[in-house]
Amino acid sequence: MATARQIIALLSSHNQGDEEQFLSIALQVAAAEARRGRIEVANELKTLVDSARKGKAPLRGVVSRAGDQVAIPISKPRGDLEGLLSVAYPKSHLQDLVLSEPKRARLNRLIHQQRQRDKLRSHGLTPSSRVLLVGPPGSGKTLTASVIAGELQLPLFTIRLETVITRFMGETASKLRLIFDQISSTRGVYLFDEFDAIGGRRNADNDVGEMRRVLNSFLQFLEESNSTDSLVVATTNHPELLDRALFRRFDDILEYSLPDAESIRAVLNTYLYAYIPKRISWTKIVEAADGLSQAELSRAASEVVKELILSGSKQASIEMIKAALKERHVLKDSMSGLTTA
Repeated sequence: MATARQIIALLSSHNQGDEEQFLSIALQVAAAEARRGRIEVANELKTLVDSARKGKAPLRGVVSRAGDQVAIPISKPRGDLEGLLSVAYPKSHLQDLVLSEPKRARLNRLIHQQRQRDKLRSHGLTPSSRVLLVGPPGSGKTLTASVIAGELQLPLFTIRLETVITRFMGETASKLRLIFDQISSTRGVYLFDEFDAIGGRRNADNDVGEMRRVLNSFLQFLEESNSTDSLVVATTNHPELLDRALFRRFDDILEYSLPDAESIRAVLNTYLYAYIPKRISWTKIVEAADGLSQAELSRAASEVVKELILSGSKQASIEMIKAALKERHVLKDSMSGLTTA
């Protein structure tokens, strides 16, 4: 029959009014019963789920892009979790990301598996749910987590590592236990940003026994079954600092880099499309943008749009765009100097 973890998840989804999650967990129990050879029980559960889905009234919620009503669970961390997690409800979508086609295809595959998780569960399979994003600051890693949450219409829980990691023996591992209990009971996207703070190599010269225990605990928690199919997204700017054992625990690893010429044009065109003349020298703009991240490009474009609106102008000149890009280079260089000083 259902495990204690599945019963907890069932009650949690019931308390939150998340009927779809409740029925999904019931299907997971059915699949488990089928694997044990209890076919009659499994079929009865599946029949009940099908009946519930056919007979339920439309849920009140947010109107999706297709015009359908979509229920978005309102989840707010409480108690001991309140200081460990922050929650947001992103509206970002795939078109907000500038990605190469191979990366976009892999991200699409992850989202598709999550959308079809009931079908996979009914065949004894689980959707991909653990993703590591690697790349320089501003390359789109955090935005990717928002896009995943937005596409799946799930809350985005960001783990506040500054409150999770403490100097007291065993306390960090205990806080991680609370977070992973939340992951297994409340469906969402859980973002571990700047993950190398936890996932550093266990044989690093500056390592201490406590951090080794924390990493071992994290690896153990990550391997646990996740009845809610919540997604764990970890990001790092320094993959070379991560323990090798971590890479095997993730279902997929996406590597980000600074935008190439085609990506630079795509990012700027996304923000400046309505203001760019039909005939413009992209070569000069791309040269001026070389070395900037996607986030820096979007900020530069945003400044151009603000200036155009306030001045009443309808078109951006090459000089205006190049000046905004130059400002971002100057700011980037000054920030780099501060961090190395």
